[in-house]
Amino acid sequence: MASQPVQHLTLERYLEIERAEEERHEFVDGEMVAMSGGSPRHSIIGANISARIKAEKRGSGCVTFGPDLKVCVDQKRMIAYPDITVVCGKPDFLDAKRDVVKNPILLVEVLSPSTKSYDRGKKATHYRLLPSLQEFLLVEQEPVFIEHHRRMADGTWQVIICREADALIRLDWIRVDLPVAMIYEDLELY
Repeated sequence: MASQPVQHLTLERYLEIERAEEERHEFVDGEMVAMSGGSPRHSIIGANISARIKAEKRGSGCVTFGPDLKVCVDQKRMIAYPDITVVCGKPDFLDAKRDVVKNPILLVEVLSPSTKSYDRGKKATHYRLLPSLQEFLLVEQEPVFIEHHRRMADGTWQVIICREADALIRLDWIRVDLPVAMIYEDLELY
């Protein structure tokens, strides 16, 4: 993510500006931060994961959203655009515009060279504070490297690192298994 702060903003002012913009910006600690564009590899990985979750959860009351849905991580500090957002049950929207959800159960970020420090650092820290969130994935584009963060019964977070292409990521809260080979399928074309 290229850090280009506009000015210190309220959440309301950020939403007013963002909803009128064509380009996407996250809201981080009172600043609008421009989102960088994704690569073909980034898009393939996101599409592979999204397709698997959508196919497995069809008719279950869980909805899989792509990278254009905003997530209110913290009303005073962060609005993010995760690559994949899963909401189970009725979505809790921030306001009547219905374009920002507050109750994701699962988030996925496909890491890019320009965003990986931010995604693993400040963004992951904020994600862990989101009450509804039970699991999130941080997925490297290459080599195979996935960080599976999941909330434990006592509220602490466990991180499972996966570096094997023949492994299986078990998303317990939504009861979906993601074969790692499927996540990285078709990348050899790019």
